[in-house]
Amino acid sequence: MKAYRASLLYFAGMQAVYEQDGLLVVGADERGRQVVQAIGSYQSLAARYPDLAVEQLSGRIIAPGFVDMHIHYPQLDVIGSPAEGLLPWLENYTFPHEKRFSEPDYSAQAATFFVAELLRNGVSCALAFATSHPESVDALLAQAQKNSLRMIAGKVLMDQNAPDGVRDQTEQSLLDTEALINKWHGQDRLGYAITPRFVPSCSAAQLGGAGELAGQYPDVWIQSHVAENKDEVAWVRRLYPDARSYLSVYEQFGLLRPRAIYAHCIHFDDEDRALMRDTGAAAAVSPTSNLFLGSGFFDYAGADRVGHMYGLASDVGGGTSFSPFQTMLAAYYVGREGQTKSGVSLSPQQLWWQHTAGAARALGLEGVVGNLQPGCEADFVVLNPQATPLLARKTAQAGSLDELLFALIVLGDDRLVEKTVISQSLS
Repeated sequence: MKAYRASLLYFAGMQAVYEQDGLLVVGADERGRQVVQAIGSYQSLAARYPDLAVEQLSGRIIAPGFVDMHIHYPQLDVIGSPAEGLLPWLENYTFPHEKRFSEPDYSAQAATFFVAELLRNGVSCALAFATSHPESVDALLAQAQKNSLRMIAGKVLMDQNAPDGVRDQTEQSLLDTEALINKWHGQDRLGYAITPRFVPSCSAAQLGGAGELAGQYPDVWIQSHVAENKDEVAWVRRLYPDARSYLSVYEQFGLLRPRAIYAHCIHFDDEDRALMRDTGAAAAVSPTSNLFLGSGFFDYAGADRVGHMYGLASDVGGGTSFSPFQTMLAAYYVGREGQTKSGVSLSPQQLWWQHTAGAARALGLEGVVGNLQPGCEADFVVLNPQATPLLARKTAQAGSLDELLFALIVLGDDRLVEKTVISQSLS
């Protein structure tokens, strides 16, 4: 076992717990995984571990590693590309770039950079899109495995309304998906996600095949996009004129269930929200992407009123930053300005929960990642609240936990993350 002495941030339910002088003890469980053994005040725990080596991290904060619920690893180089909206952005930037991932060497170097960037920003678990090329999935999951990162990823399904080079063939795409499930799902800390890009890019046969695979492999994830952009919603309405809503098309093909994660979920009504709740599906809220592409605002008040799960996501490369602090700040803007009547203002603790324990719950990984309660995998970040002069000045004046967390959210970026520690097998 090993122990770390620092200020500690973790969650009991949705409530943040903060120990100014805390002790985090990690060690192997019965399966050889490195997990949290104990957490609490230094004064209450130190006597229980008198001979344990303690790493002193004075002035630092240990917090759970961040969980990113929706990110595109092939879109590293399209961040910040100007476009009128989602559909022109895909056509002019995203699809041309994703063609390059048919080359294993290119996929491997992009995956290496991507995983390093996640870790540099304190992200220890991610649900990621690859491209339509199986080679892109192999490259990403191999690199995640090399770094002991908990990663869930999938080959994009897109057999229509897509250009040559990224469009796949219906039957082969489903065979490739099943082969990738059998190759990667459950290996070390890796998981597989069945990944129809969005309804317009997938034929009914492909969506039906994806739903059959989802039924055959109930513990894999599903990931896709829904109701991100009004033009996209209108397109789906033309393709499925008898469907009640965009979201209901996924239900029709058996793609709504626990571990089904849908990015955006902006242009929803309460029937859609109830369908998410009743099926156990969850929303990946992507505020920097939604603001950048002008897609709209996630309705936090509606989601909470109806009661479906959600968590935060960077959505790189429509999203503009890998940094969870930038994502949380954008979510605050959305919560403050995006509600026409309710005037929702998300608290710092709620924002942080959405990107850690709340995101883990939405992924079906509550008690595994996103928190530092005993039994959780020992993924954590070491934060330096004095990382910049302005941050040091502001955090020194914090009179409450909310003031401290909000200062970190507003002023923080990758410089705040001193290091990311990843759970590894001790067997």
